Amino acid sequence: MTSITARRRHPAAGYAVVTLGLLLAGLSYAAITGSGAASASSHSLTQQAQIAQGKAIFNQECSSCHGLFGQGVTGSGPSLIGVGSAAVDFQVSTGRMPAKEPAAEMPRKPLELNTAQIRALAAYIESLGGGPAIPTSAQVSQTGASPGFGQQLFVADCAQCHNFVGAGGALTYGKYAPPLTKSTPTQIYEAMLTGPEAMPVFNNTTITPQEKRDVIAYIVQTRSEPNPGGFSLGRVGPVTEGLVAFIGLLLFMVFAALWITAKHGKAHE
Repeated sequence: MTSITARRRHPAAGYAVVTLGLLLAGLSYAAITGSGAASASSHSLTQQAQIAQGKAIFNQECSSCHGLFGQGVTGSGPSLIGVGSAAVDFQVSTGRMPAKEPAAEMPRKPLELNTAQIRALAAYIESLGGGPAIPTSAQVSQTGASPGFGQQLFVADCAQCHNFVGAGGALTYGKYAPPLTKSTPTQIYEAMLTGPEAMPVFNNTTITPQEKRDVIAYIVQTRSEPNPGGFSLGRVGPVTEGLVAFIGLLLFMVFAALWITAKHGKAHE
């Protein structure tokens, strides 16, 4: 007992205790941060591999119109620097890109790339300069959304071009607003974020994320609503229905006139 007490009173004992404490603290910190660094390094390597895959796809499918570095080519394709991954995902997931030839309006067509290739391409374009990101599943979820309020927003901001049920319609200068009947919630959200073609951009200040979800809920709800009037004529509104009624009535009057004339001619003979 006397020897232990003597060692505690030794001048070097305090330094030994401090050194041991520092060593234990260092080992504990290294164990905690080492696992996090390894995880971050693994994530970084995965992301780098995805970006490299996206660059290879871009060089093969997109560089002829948008340039080798996404800077754009005059008369062929705009710059993609800063457009973000959301714009890429929308254009490619709807089949509008890659395009065979430049056009003012790119219609929806069958996909040329699968989901993994689209995400890789989007990651590469995002690495060039940021921009709106692809919305998460939580952002486009319709849980808790209000279709009624979404209808008010849609009528105020979207119905002028897309029709009040999203059936699409013609615009000026030969442009058109496509129907929304085949658009996924993610694609609708991305369109509001990026403003493709003739569509304006509705950022999160103009229409909040919650309001975007309300609009999506209304659009999805209209797809399952019945047609109380019977044959819907594409649900494109009263103009088309009025035109069909007018043409039908006009044809009826023409055939009635021909029948009366023919009957009168036979009676005269």
